[in-house]
Amino acid sequence: MAREPREGGGRGRDRERGGGDREADDGIIDKLVTINRVAKVVKGGRRFAFAALVVVGDQKGRVGYGAGKAREVPEAIRKATERAKRGMIRVPMKEGRTLHHDVVGEFGAGNVILRSAAAGTGIIAGGPLRAVFETLGIGDVVAKSLGSRNPHNMVKAAFAALQKCASPRSVATRRGKKVSDLFGRPATAPATEAQANA
Repeated sequence: MAREPREGGGRGRDRERGGGDREADDGIIDKLVTINRVAKVVKGGRRFAFAALVVVGDQKGRVGYGAGKAREVPEAIRKATERAKRGMIRVPMKEGRTLHHDVVGEFGAGNVILRSAAAGTGIIAGGPLRAVFETLGIGDVVAKSLGSRNPHNMVKAAFAALQKCASPRSVATRRGKKVSDLFGRPATAPATEAQANA
């Protein structure tokens, strides 16, 4: 028990020195989305703890989230960061800056819409969703949350949406076609009309 505050205190100093966003040696940055004080009622009264929600990413298409709870804030953040790193997913990006297509994600009461955007649009998203896109490395995206404003539900809904994202190459492979066949509809349409007239 005596060792825990000393251990957490050291981590807290490191985090303060690094600022809000911390970059690890492996190039993964983490963002603290929310921290909440929670209480457990026990025989002697209330026992307070802290619950943290952290999003991590390498800004190159990999992102993860995690939640942690501990008696001290730095320890809660450390637990959340470790869980986030263990559960990272890879998201295909178009030109390394936006999504390939629009997608909707749902989790519980959370409901988010993610739209691909033109170059120069920037990240049009608020709160928890912005943290997800910044750690993911997406530069142009429009996001709207239509359901719960609870940060946990919003982040989980965003991840549900990101897991649905697919690149043209993966879709073509799954369907046994070439990538050019997926986008070749306008070129084949005039040929069919000419055949119909003949």
